[in-house]
Amino acid sequence: MTLTKLMKGTALDALAATLAFTAISAPAQAAEAGQRAEQRDREPSRARSERGASQQAQRIREARQERRADIREARQERRSEQREARQERRSERREDARAQQQRRIENVRDARQDRRSERREDLGEQQERRIEDARTQAIREAARRDRRERTYEGRNTRYTGDRNRSYTDRGRDRNLAAEQAARIERIRREAVQDRRERRDDIRDARRARYYDGRSWHNYDRWDTHRWRDNRRYDWRGYRTHNRSLYRLGQYYSPYRNYRYSRLNIGFRLGSPFYGSRYWINDPWRYRLPEVYGPYRWVRYYDDVLLVDVYNGEVVDVIHDFFW
Repeated sequence: MTLTKLMKGTALDALAATLAFTAISAPAQAAEAGQRAEQRDREPSRARSERGASQQAQRIREARQERRADIREARQERRSEQREARQERRSERREDARAQQQRRIENVRDARQDRRSERREDLGEQQERRIEDARTQAIREAARRDRRERTYEGRNTRYTGDRNRSYTDRGRDRNLAAEQAARIERIRREAVQDRRERRDDIRDARRARYYDGRSWHNYDRWDTHRWRDNRRYDWRGYRTHNRSLYRLGQYYSPYRNYRYSRLNIGFRLGSPFYGSRYWINDPWRYRLPEVYGPYRWVRYYDDVLLVDVYNGEVVDVIHDFFW
């Protein structure tokens, strides 16, 4: 009895559960079908959104590539500018090195010329001293021969006995003194004549002629303005394009603690200031006219002076010529 009831109850429960599951699954299936329909409706909009996102990502990638290309070009330009700047600095260093080497060569050349001129002067002085000594020696030998001849003149050379050694002829001594004084006076006159001839030679040299590019002029009439009108000697324009050429370095004065003073035409310099070490041996290098005879272009600090080396007179001047 109990088993039968139990089985009946179990069957009824199973049937009820089946009916309930069927009742529940029907709305679930309907809901799932609705969700599927909604998903099908949403798929085109999702595809569109995905395509828009991909396009936006493509644009972002292109913008990044453009920025990278711009950055790369800017770096290349900067590197090329830096390379050009380095090349310019190297070329400037080479030019400075060449200018320094040229200045060293000129200084060595000037020093050699100074030593050669000093040697020539020393040799000339030595030669003059030798000539003067030889002349003096010849005069003395001639005087000795004259005295010797006058001493033995009229004397009995055959006499072999003792002579009176204390005997002196005062008249003969007076004659010898007069002749010696006359000889000394003659030598003095010859020296004066030599000095006059040397002075005449200097004067003749000063009267030589020079060519300023247009015409010939006398040295004692140097024209300070005529050569400046000649375009060949446009040193200002030439200096503008060759600034390193006019940068000679520090000027060393021949005297210690000597200070610069602005000089003008007519001033007379001391001989140490226009020695050969200060000469400008190639005036055309700085677009200055060539000079000859007693005149020399001389550097004085940053100025250029045209000096008469015979008397030290400044006949032309250019202030602030060098840098």
